[in-house]
Amino acid sequence: MRDYLLTLCVTAAVTYLLTGPVRKFAIATGAMPEIRARDVHREPTPRLGGIAMFFGLCAGLLVADHLSNLNSVFELSNEPRALLSGAALIWIIGVLDDKFEIDALIKLGGQMIAAGVMVMQGLTILWIPVPGVGTVSLTSWQGTLLTVALVVITINAVNFVDGLDGLAAGMVCIAAAAFFLYSYRIWFGYMLEAAAPATLFTAILMGMCLGFLPHNMHPARIFMGDSGSMLIGLVLAAAAISVTGQVDMDALKLFEGGTREATHAALPVFIPLLLPLTIIAIPIADLVLAIVRRTWKGQSPFAADRGHLHHRLLEIGHSHSRAVLIMYFWSALIAFGVVAYSVHSASMWIVLLIVALSAVGLVLLLLPRFTPRAPRWAEAFVPPRYRRSRVRRQPQAAVSAAGPVETGFPEIEDELGERTPVAAGVQGVHGVNGATAIGPRSRFPDRRKAGTRG
Repeated sequence: MRDYLLTLCVTAAVTYLLTGPVRKFAIATGAMPEIRARDVHREPTPRLGGIAMFFGLCAGLLVADHLSNLNSVFELSNEPRALLSGAALIWIIGVLDDKFEIDALIKLGGQMIAAGVMVMQGLTILWIPVPGVGTVSLTSWQGTLLTVALVVITINAVNFVDGLDGLAAGMVCIAAAAFFLYSYRIWFGYMLEAAAPATLFTAILMGMCLGFLPHNMHPARIFMGDSGSMLIGLVLAAAAISVTGQVDMDALKLFEGGTREATHAALPVFIPLLLPLTIIAIPIADLVLAIVRRTWKGQSPFAADRGHLHHRLLEIGHSHSRAVLIMYFWSALIAFGVVAYSVHSASMWIVLLIVALSAVGLVLLLLPRFTPRAPRWAEAFVPPRYRRSRVRRQPQAAVSAAGPVETGFPEIEDELGERTPVAAGVQGVHGVNGATAIGPRSRFPDRRKAGTRG
């Protein structure tokens, strides 16, 4: 476990330290596209954050190769090299898309080629456990098609949820943490070396996401772009393929009896193996809904719109940060709930806890305008929008008598449609907090002299 934590920390540190220089490089090269109709952010933000994440991946694999307890993964398996080859290819395609906006079909072809490269080097699904049948061996063509399909679906699912600051990185980090616990249990608990590559992949993936999140949380200073979203989607798919297609269920010997009886009895234990897509259930659901919605309207499945789950959360009244936290909550509930049920399937407490947390999540969805307030002693540790108001408003009559006052500060519209100047940093006005203020904000100070008019 110490070696995995060391690999995770090195990956996170390299990703974090490189993100700043990458941001300056993205600005210098003009990788700052104009605001599109479907975008949520209000200012042009540099992309290419996937460059730092890719070098974090390389650093994690390099460190793991020099650790005595993890070196066997590289000696006994070719999967780390296969992952690096596929990741390099998909990363190059993503960088080109972030800079030049390449066609969606070209990206799809690149995703399939990257998956094929991994298959050629041994990272493929060899067999799958089927309830009531046992372990079913796949032919080379069946394994290749299933592997390519899983890689393409996972990449696009992660890419679809990359619409809010910190959303994709946080959700993939949660999924990677759940997958790490499951893979580590299979490898360390049952001493199966075939689960070691998946454990390493998920540890590195957590480091990539954790190192990038401080730069990507709202308000984001840089976006990961397709170079980052497709990269972490491929790494997550590689971990799922490794633990699904390389671990022989019969080697666990959990139950006695024939193959069919063992498979049926061990079904709860192998839920993450049979359904690895449950780890990223939220992105997959968003992907399916987007395809159905666009096809129903007669549009291309790759046409962009504002109908994703995170867009709908914003439309019903949730703030940017709360929408991200709600998506985090549901991702963690599904991912860790499945893993916990696979470990203790006979315990009703797990089922009851999942049901109770689901009810809490539904309540949060139905209260978009509820703003929690932190106690006085904790106000220094929470964002300003969660602090209690200490600035009293002037009476409306006094303000009307005084007449309009030119303040030079940005204005917001109240519920009656009137525009009121708001000073940055005033805590008495809810909903405005620095970079999250509604409306355009100039990057340059007003250099006009006092008393002059432009």
